[in-house]
Amino acid sequence: MVSPAQLLEFFEGIGVSFYTGVPDSLLQAFCIEVFNRYGESNNHHIVAVNEGNAVALGAGYHLATGKIPLVYLQNSGLGNAVNPATSLADPAVYGIPILYIVGWRGEPGIHDEPQHVKQGEITCDLLEVLGIPFVIIDKQTTTEAVTKEFSKTLQPHLAHGQSVAIVVRKGAFEKPEGSFPEQAGALDREFVIKKLADGTSAEDFVVSTTGKISRELFEHRKTSGSSFGSHDFLTVGSMGHASAIALSISVQHPKKTIWCFDGDGAMLMHMGAMATIGGMAPNNLLHVVLNNGSHESVGGMPTIARNVDLLGIATACGYKDTYRIRNQSELDNFLKKGKQDLSGPIFIEIIVSSGSRPELIRPDSTPEENKLSFMSALQEG
Repeated sequence: MVSPAQLLEFFEGIGVSFYTGVPDSLLQAFCIEVFNRYGESNNHHIVAVNEGNAVALGAGYHLATGKIPLVYLQNSGLGNAVNPATSLADPAVYGIPILYIVGWRGEPGIHDEPQHVKQGEITCDLLEVLGIPFVIIDKQTTTEAVTKEFSKTLQPHLAHGQSVAIVVRKGAFEKPEGSFPEQAGALDREFVIKKLADGTSAEDFVVSTTGKISRELFEHRKTSGSSFGSHDFLTVGSMGHASAIALSISVQHPKKTIWCFDGDGAMLMHMGAMATIGGMAPNNLLHVVLNNGSHESVGGMPTIARNVDLLGIATACGYKDTYRIRNQSELDNFLKKGKQDLSGPIFIEIIVSSGSRPELIRPDSTPEENKLSFMSALQEG
């Protein structure tokens, strides 16, 4: 296995001293080492809101210093990175060299969640199409082997303005030392999801974002015997797009109440959707952001959401009303209002603590089954 600490020392030795990206569970040990060394937001490390933004941050660093930036990301994030990788960093344009560290989720032959299967199949092909030379590391790879291979195979490309990548298989990094700081909150996210879900009726439909939020919603519906499980669209993958999905449904079904259960990292990733929601102004849409200040589903690296005035942004985008909920009393007061007293679009930020139960179950239906069940329930009545 590869030592993240020793790998970072090697990168520092060749002049790589700026890191940015969106965290991934396969890269957790590497991300913790970066965080522990450089902190959260400074001239050495910036947690980006999406992977394309990370490429741009890396490009800016190179323009400012002439040095090589490192961008870490899950392979699903290559989709967000393709545009700046091809139209900005590519040798055919500005020739900005970037070192990518890519977590290989959905690798063929390795069991993973359904949203990772397709990207896992095409990861290496995509890098080849992008003209990004790469090496693959796994649990048999030593730190000495990867640094030697990097120096021989990849480093010469960087000197000519070409980006390169290290593709990381599951288990390639040694276990992490330490962890990310926990984010405090008076409310537990799972408790909040239960309260919100229990308040829904036959005319309510929920679009929940990828990760722990969808899993907690699914488990509660299942264990509580709720008859409204078919009213939940459990978005897998496509991080940051749940609010746009919810918006489109709300426009087509104006007599139904559409909820979006969003995460702070997901909301930040494609925050432009909030401007579209405000512009369309559907009065039946409630956008809930469960803000735990972290990318919890992929290890817990902090986001910047706790330092951003999300309500102010929502108001500026055109949301009709906004709420910030910090404790159970405020949550109960909001739920007592009743939907008849609410006119959307409404933005609700709920401050919750980070952390989840390790035994949290996963949906037992396929994404297609969830889609068909949701569509059927939506069309009834």
